[in-house]
Amino acid sequence: MPHILVFDSGIGGTSVLSHLKKRLPYARYSYVMDNALLPYGLQSQETIKSRLISLLSWLDNTNQSVDVIVIACNTASTYALDTARQYTTTPIVGVVPAIKPAANSSVRKHIGLLATPATSKNAYTANLISNFASDCQVDIYHTTELVSIAEHFHWHKCIKQDQLRSELDRLNINPGIDKLVLGCTHFPIIKNALKAKLHTDVDLIDSGYAIAKRVEYLLTQHGCTYSGKNMTGVREELLASNQNELTHWYATCTAAIKHCMSVELIKL
Repeated sequence: MPHILVFDSGIGGTSVLSHLKKRLPYARYSYVMDNALLPYGLQSQETIKSRLISLLSWLDNTNQSVDVIVIACNTASTYALDTARQYTTTPIVGVVPAIKPAANSSVRKHIGLLATPATSKNAYTANLISNFASDCQVDIYHTTELVSIAEHFHWHKCIKQDQLRSELDRLNINPGIDKLVLGCTHFPIIKNALKAKLHTDVDLIDSGYAIAKRVEYLLTQHGCTYSGKNMTGVREELLASNQNELTHWYATCTAAIKHCMSVELIKL
């Protein structure tokens, strides 16, 4: 059974985790949230590099056997993915804004990027736009308030409607765009709420599905071909009942986490 580690500053990476579980339901998952420094969109590049290096040290020190690491955070990926890969031989998959598919599928050639300031303003994102959306008008919107709204929704199952409306009013997203890239893994968590308040003909695009495909490919390349196609001996109902048990949760701060959730506190 392959072991996949998913890392984010908070619960945003669960939007990627859900795609992974759909595509690779027989894998074992570890989910690590560095919520002591939530949101990463307000952290410096050097701080994020240091945290990823610390994550890899923690994996070594605790003898965690991981087949693939998913950095399920656009800011961490665009800031520190190359640095992290220098400290491990374990394959690392990063999440970057889905600029290319948005540009390719845009009819109006007018797209938007909704991301944290750290992601929307960095050189990596600028290069994505230059390389893959040079034929498009790209409007950039940065926010950390939506991260907070998504965190609250995840833990309390309700949207702060007034807060969401106020933030979208501030962002003033151009109604002329036909594709809006969700450049933070927190944002797909509130995708339905966002869609309800934006104009109806805009498509909201994220990277979750593509990341799951990439992880599956890497596992296959490394001989970890565990999937529903070749695990016929595993009963579907048993898999469904044990899905949560196949995920181990870690956090660097447990103060804001609901008491009903089993989370192991770690230090990075």
